Amino acid sequence: MNTPIQGTAADIIKLAMVHMDKALFERGLKSRMLLQVHDELVFEVPEDEMELMKTLLPEVMGGALQLSVPLKAEVSFGSNWYEAK
Repeated sequence: MNTPIQGTAADIIKLAMVHMDKALFERGLKSRMLLQVHDELVFEVPEDEMELMKTLLPEVMGGALQLSVPLKAEVSFGSNWYEAK
């Protein structure tokens, strides 16, 4: 019973990763996607791109797939993963 839900979530995060990679490339940003952990993506972001990434990430990731319910992506940040949680 869980397989369709978990599989769909995995597909959605992969789509979000593809869309984010494209968005970073098209804007010529120095920010880089480093890691995926379940439904989270970890980025390395230069200080001068932080404000842009705070708005770009939820916009791109939330629009990864059109569903009858909205997808919501939240951003947290810190100098390491522990601080970002």
